[in-house]
Amino acid sequence: MLINEDLTKPIVVHAARLDWVPSPAAGVDRRMLYRVGGEVARATTIVRYAPQSAFPRHIHSGGEEILVLEGTFQDEHGDYPAGCYFRNPPGTSHVPASNSGCTIFVRLWQHRKGDEIQIVRQPGEGNPVPPRQGAEAARVLFDDGQERVSIERWLPGAMITVENRRGLEFLVLSGSLDLGAERLEAQSWGRLPAGKPLKAATGPDGAEIWIKDAPLQHPDVLAMPA
Repeated sequence: MLINEDLTKPIVVHAARLDWVPSPAAGVDRRMLYRVGGEVARATTIVRYAPQSAFPRHIHSGGEEILVLEGTFQDEHGDYPAGCYFRNPPGTSHVPASNSGCTIFVRLWQHRKGDEIQIVRQPGEGNPVPPRQGAEAARVLFDDGQERVSIERWLPGAMITVENRRGLEFLVLSGSLDLGAERLEAQSWGRLPAGKPLKAATGPDGAEIWIKDAPLQHPDVLAMPA
């Protein structure tokens, strides 16, 4: 399966407008944003767990990165309410589930060789940094020199520019912003190749946005199984 596989082209997907696609696990549905592969895939996805649903235990051979958007995500290690961000490095495993239901943003098989950092950031955690012009707050969730992951709150009616030396991926969490004539709202996801800055105008309520500043695919990204 190939979905938005051309990393050389800018892409915006309004995920909230997509249909939910059932996964192999009952009660777990997906909105696929980027995918190269079958059930095992290099993928970026929004996943919805119905109440009392679970996914069987599995090993993340290519690593996993998650941001909880709504509800409470769970596994045998604990509970992760909306706003939690975590990274499970290659080789880790768990049984993901949700007693009350949740929605999460997931990136799979996009870790690079040697990225073995396992972290959990609870809601509001991270390293506060000076906000860019037009923003009121910013915090870094992860930065190892190879990629930088942050959440920013942008002021209402602001003009925002995010420079792009390596590549940018972003997800609107709340509020709205305009890219040219296109309005992005919650669960709008985008990807920009290196050299193309993100230039946006925020709506009347401002916006909260998740941003990854990194190559869209690391040169040493872990190889998918044959």
